[in-house]
Amino acid sequence: MLKRHGARIRDPIHGSLGFDADELALVDHRAYQRLRLIKQLGLADLAFPGATHTRFAHGLGVTHVAARMFDGVTRDYELTAGERQRLRTTLRLAALFHDLGHAPLSHTTERFMPPVRQLELGPWMSGSRDRRAGHEDYTLKILVDSDLTELFRRRFRDRGVEPEHVCALLANRLPEGMANPFHIGGRNWLPLLHQCVSSEVDADRMDYLLRDSYFAGVPYGRYDSDWLIENLTTVERGVDLHLGLHAKASFGFEDYLLSRYHMFMSVYFHHVPIGYELMLTRFFAESAHELRFPANIEQYFDCDDMFLQIRLKRSDNPWARRIIERRGYRMLAEEKGLSQDGTDAELGGDLELLHQRLEEAQVPAILHTVQGRLSKYFSFGASRPPGASEPDLYFVEENGRTFTIDNYSPLYRRYAGAAVLKRVYVDPDASDRAERVLNLTLGGRRQR
Repeated sequence: MLKRHGARIRDPIHGSLGFDADELALVDHRAYQRLRLIKQLGLADLAFPGATHTRFAHGLGVTHVAARMFDGVTRDYELTAGERQRLRTTLRLAALFHDLGHAPLSHTTERFMPPVRQLELGPWMSGSRDRRAGHEDYTLKILVDSDLTELFRRRFRDRGVEPEHVCALLANRLPEGMANPFHIGGRNWLPLLHQCVSSEVDADRMDYLLRDSYFAGVPYGRYDSDWLIENLTTVERGVDLHLGLHAKASFGFEDYLLSRYHMFMSVYFHHVPIGYELMLTRFFAESAHELRFPANIEQYFDCDDMFLQIRLKRSDNPWARRIIERRGYRMLAEEKGLSQDGTDAELGGDLELLHQRLEEAQVPAILHTVQGRLSKYFSFGASRPPGASEPDLYFVEENGRTFTIDNYSPLYRRYAGAAVLKRVYVDPDASDRAERVLNLTLGGRRQR
């Protein structure tokens, strides 16, 4: 029986997930229920028909994994029952709400968001006020300035957990003047708890790799999550606690890292959904007035995948029509590479030449480069650029020695650069002409 008469939710990835009544009250709020109508992988279901799973289920899974991580990394620390419960609850709520502000189709439509200054984030503002808002900004706004905020306070005040505590954990910072609720017994738990939600080995990635591979119908995202969680530990740096991993689990970590790489190359960067994202970008460039996400949070609650589909269906823009009618540009040629400095210089200029020849032949074409890092960090050591983030995962050997992730795992260094894919897409109605141009331009060098 769960405390406070909660419920168990069946999940295809993790089995039975437990939530208490106060957590369920927040799950039932429309701010979280909106995530039922936002697909986790955006347009990926155009290539993987089963990939229609949602941010809603993902958030539940991340909450479950984060709680398991907390139980593991705190086992050797003396905390009062109240302190332990407060930290655990704060982490669970941060995990539950980490994607709360996502726009329709997840990352695909963040370009439709307004300047961040319009959200009026107050002490939670970071960076330039003129930058475009991201889903993280909307998440903070919903937590501290919406009708969810008061429900949160009513339900969790008696446990010593406030919405601002969750925001601090997600943002990994305390606004000026805010007392640190994570400082207990001379130790600061904030870095560690943040890393449980966002780091090299976090609850977010641990869930989405398993979930995305399951629903996409591919085996690449599978790894030994139980072994990784069982071998998590803490590393003390001054008063700050950080996430560590026992060195005996290094092979499990490298398997997890490869799983992420393979998911990027086979699913996240698949040419079909990327092609449709390009058309969505063209729609925005030509008809931005037709679709803008509001800064007003109550209005933003109405913005989900159905909202976007209706806007596209009502539009006369040719790119919107192509998306709705599934008449996407098709990929004509592709080059792949793994860059150590985040550029696409290693790929050469073949596709630029091909794109130029297609334009000369009046074949509608799009040249596009997509790249993504498997790590949040650049390479470290002497080559680490000024201002680059410090590593947030340490490998710990049995004798107590610790090593940063880059100094322990050669595979991590191998994949510290950017995975780069350069592609040329063409109008399918001009496929025959495009093929002739391809053969004349690249001949035997063509890559598909």
